[in-house]
Amino acid sequence: MSQDGVALETSLGYLLKEAASALRAAMEDALRPLGLTVTQYACLELLAQCPGLSGSELARGAFVTRQSMNVLLQAMERDGYVTRPAEAPVGKVLPTRLAPDGRRILEKASAEVRAVEVRMLEGMTATEQSATFAALRSMVDSLRADGT
Repeated sequence: MSQDGVALETSLGYLLKEAASALRAAMEDALRPLGLTVTQYACLELLAQCPGLSGSELARGAFVTRQSMNVLLQAMERDGYVTRPAEAPVGKVLPTRLAPDGRRILEKASAEVRAVEVRMLEGMTATEQSATFAALRSMVDSLRADGT
């Protein structure tokens, strides 16, 4: 640790990043046999819960740039997982919807992701899980309240 630095072994932020990295790696491993990435899975899950989202909305929800999401959506449309109209029904927004193949792959992918989450939470009681969720939600809310 530098004089004014952060001690990584006791830094909550560093531990959160390590946990996020481990979770992403486990999800990538679980989704790879299905031919999906975590970002593709996130996109499919968002569309299942909120049909008709725009590329910008999907990018925000999947934590990627609009440009990255546009490339991803083109590939997913080509693979038959999503559909978008050729022209925007209103303004410039192309609403995206799950195609039948997208629903089928999402069902398999969701089961794999649930299994990763179950593995991640092994060893924690329901009370500990609930407290952890509440603490993480509080951290996110506190940081976003400052405009970030």
